Amino acid sequence: MNTSAPTITTAGPATAPLFGLGIEFESARDLYHAAEKVRDAGYKKWDTYSPFPIHGMDEAMGLQKSWLSALVFIGGLTGFTLALALEFGTSSFLYPLVVAGKPTNLFTIPAFFPIMFELTILFAALTATFGMLALNGLPRWNHPNFNWDRFNKVTEDKFFIAIESSDQKFSFEATSAFLNSLGGNHLTAIHEDSGNE
Repeated sequence: MNTSAPTITTAGPATAPLFGLGIEFESARDLYHAAEKVRDAGYKKWDTYSPFPIHGMDEAMGLQKSWLSALVFIGGLTGFTLALALEFGTSSFLYPLVVAGKPTNLFTIPAFFPIMFELTILFAALTATFGMLALNGLPRWNHPNFNWDRFNKVTEDKFFIAIESSDQKFSFEATSAFLNSLGGNHLTAIHEDSGNE
């Protein structure tokens, strides 16, 4: 554990607003245990970055279940209801039509299943796509972490934690000392792009 005064490098234009503080770890195990400590310290706006998914990281970070499944269910239900109203409503109420002596009523709903299925899947899939983009804050064409030279190694063999300066608990001195105590390397102050001022 590193207890000396932290040496902090700077990523991005120093005159730009501070995005947060980041630190590098050598292994997935180190990142996992560091994530547990960040969670226990009460930080809310932070993230971990690794070259591969780490089993159990959601729990280590204290992440809650995503709202996406509820949104997809609502989207699918909307598609189903719309298809049912469109088919049954038009053929039974707006334009009642008897075909081959078979009136349209609740017993003829199986004929509507293909369209109900199609619209359920269509609306659920579109909701999943656009809901995922919205919940992830996408599209975002650039991220302040890309200003951090060492962050390029996240796609190879390094692991990172970044705590955002917008976190209520964030204090530059206290947070940098806390991150330094986690045992990582290359503590860095990450700044926004100068164009985002």
